[in-house]
Amino acid sequence: MVRGFILLQLVPGLEKEALNQIRMTEGIAEVTLVFGRWDAVVAVEAKTINRLTNTIMKQLRGIQGVSQSETLVATDY
Repeated sequence: MVRGFILLQLVPGLEKEALNQIRMTEGIAEVTLVFGRWDAVVAVEAKTINRLTNTIMKQLRGIQGVSQSETLVATDY
């Protein structure tokens, strides 16, 4: 299992709809709203790194209201 954390900036006024779509996206484990440079931290899980990439590139970044993202891939140490 591959786990990642995605930091998102949302477009003002489109946050609610964007968050609803994010929460309905397959593989999303948790959505946490935060204050600061980023508006939300999204925990995502996938069976492979390719599936994780697909979720981020083709689904989350395509949601209207998502303006920027930064992905942190988790690792075991």
